[in-house]
Amino acid sequence: MANTDPGAYNGFQQYSGTGSAPTYEQVAVAIAYNSTNIFFGDPVNPDTSGYIVQGVTSSGSGNTQVAGVFVGCKYLSAAQKRVVWSNYYPGGTDPQSGTIEGYIVNDPNAKFVAWSNVTGLTQADVNANIGFNIGSGNTSTGISGAFLATIGNDASLPFRVVSLLSAPPGVNGTESGAYAKAIVAFNNVSTKQLTGVAS
Repeated sequence: MANTDPGAYNGFQQYSGTGSAPTYEQVAVAIAYNSTNIFFGDPVNPDTSGYIVQGVTSSGSGNTQVAGVFVGCKYLSAAQKRVVWSNYYPGGTDPQSGTIEGYIVNDPNAKFVAWSNVTGLTQADVNANIGFNIGSGNTSTGISGAFLATIGNDASLPFRVVSLLSAPPGVNGTESGAYAKAIVAFNNVSTKQLTGVAS
């Protein structure tokens, strides 16, 4: 049975790593005040000032290196008058100033599950490099809308397809083709020397 459009993507969800659930090997990073929203499961990029920002869609050549995948933050809420722990950073709408402490997974051995778009993936795409589209995150749930974009021919693409997700059988996303889910690993992350074989 063919996969169907999930209606909403859910970003990069951790599949495995050197740590253990639920925190795995997340590390603290700084988010600049008044940056755009960053959602749980968004790839993030480093900026030139030492902060992280929501990732920029990368599906062709000349891609920016990713800093990791965003998994939450804490900040002083002006509205609630206390420190808030959140699975997403709501831009500059609540934190009124200061630096926000974010958390990312940037272990070069980490693996993630993500949806592909309508173009889809097949077994022939395993071991190829792939980009992502940042999509539209959900401000109600804080979940990312990022998804895997088409396979590229650039060794600097941020992710590599490790395998297609095939279990549990019959679940949407476990068939090859359009809207297939894949297990991906970092190919171009700031904690890892750039390597890779382009497709």
